[in-house]
Amino acid sequence: MSEHSVELREIVKRHGTTLAVDHLSLQVKRGEFFSILGPSGSGKTSTLRLLAGFEEPDQGEILIEGRSMRGVPPNLRPVNLVFQSYALFPHLTVAGNVAFGLEMRGVPRAIIAPEVRSALDMVRLAGKEERIPSQLSGGEQQRVALARALVNRPAVVLLDEPLGALDQQLRQEMQLELKTIQEQVGLTFICVTHHQEEALTMSDRVAVMNHGRLLQIGTPRDVYESPSSEFVAAFIGVSNRLSGRIEMVTGTRCTVRVPDLPAIVARVPPGTPEGALVTLSLRPERVHLSADIKLDGFDNTLQARIHKTIYNGNEIQYLLRLTDGLIWKARVPNLGGDHKQFQAGEAVFVRWQADEGVVLSE
Repeated sequence: MSEHSVELREIVKRHGTTLAVDHLSLQVKRGEFFSILGPSGSGKTSTLRLLAGFEEPDQGEILIEGRSMRGVPPNLRPVNLVFQSYALFPHLTVAGNVAFGLEMRGVPRAIIAPEVRSALDMVRLAGKEERIPSQLSGGEQQRVALARALVNRPAVVLLDEPLGALDQQLRQEMQLELKTIQEQVGLTFICVTHHQEEALTMSDRVAVMNHGRLLQIGTPRDVYESPSSEFVAAFIGVSNRLSGRIEMVTGTRCTVRVPDLPAIVARVPPGTPEGALVTLSLRPERVHLSADIKLDGFDNTLQARIHKTIYNGNEIQYLLRLTDGLIWKARVPNLGGDHKQFQAGEAVFVRWQADEGVVLSE
């Protein structure tokens, strides 16, 4: 048996003259929580619809559990889809909604009842079997939709922006809950979202798409800390950027020459030549601020002035003016007490280690 639940091989899908999915190939491991992340128009929803069988690819092949899905209709595929809108039947009880798929398959009633109870236990809705959707919170409705998918024991659960209808606090709670449920049931989950935090929090691996193409695939740490392109760096989180030219390469490090600033030391991608035009990407939380010019231990130091201080409760955000036209961001944990907080207009030193910045070829 293959270790992969899903394989996409050179999938192409056109919508009229638009190339929605452009030669997409990827593999999803059995029991993995896998997210496809991208902006509107990136091709992620088209990919989900192809997996569900709502659309057929123009080229390429989709395999689920090692079996080709060519010509297999949605109702015969070993997948279940959880919609953003939940798509619950308003006139049916919670138990009735969960049981619906089993009833359509002709499962005996004596078997349906314990299967429904088990699915509701998984999503912590025991005792609410007789309620109707309008009597439930948004988070509870989301869990009913998930139980309805799980009760059919599919090989793959497909999630279409599953937390999009929830408020921010509930959304954050449900991110952890979804991952916990997925680990408990041991099924393969494939989630489509444009929400970066959601993908990073829940996923074992993340695929980043744009304009129908797969740009990067890896663990949340991989795609956040080692983005493969400027788009990935900018789309996932916030990045400070500098454009320059590689002046010298020494082993895994290079010196980047940026106009109007001191030379910068950074890790360099293998094969990047001296003289190449590059962009340095540095996350705001990697920026260290100090008023002391004598502070040692960092590879890079730039002078800046605090442009604006933003209090966000658990952290302080600073906008830093490096040059007349260059503003960076820094995020510093709010430690309270006597810890230094900078005010607008103060001069500071911006520091970071060479390995904290990522060099991206233009």
